[in-house]
Amino acid sequence: MARKVVSRKDKRAEIEAAEAAEAADTTKKKKKKATKRKSRAKAAKEVRLKAFWGVFNQSLRRVALYEFNQKKEAEKKAKELSASGKSPHFVQPVKEAIEEA
Repeated sequence: MARKVVSRKDKRAEIEAAEAAEAADTTKKKKKKATKRKSRAKAAKEVRLKAFWGVFNQSLRRVALYEFNQKKEAEKKAKELSASGKSPHFVQPVKEAIEEA
């Protein structure tokens, strides 16, 4: 079976005719597509934290809370509670969110 030989000149003429027809269509029907606006993500509200010293018992329950500059008082309270009670108490830093008025 013999194949049909395709002329390159004929193929090129077809392609050029198609391109010309397409170009004529685009000039007549030139409409801009409506672009969707991207929604702006809301900036996350910054939560301000304040540091405290917390006195905790063995089951991680907070017993007392002291300002950050009162670490000695917090350690003193932990020693008193450890000596008087059965379970040991310890001091650990705590960060809590502060609300601005």
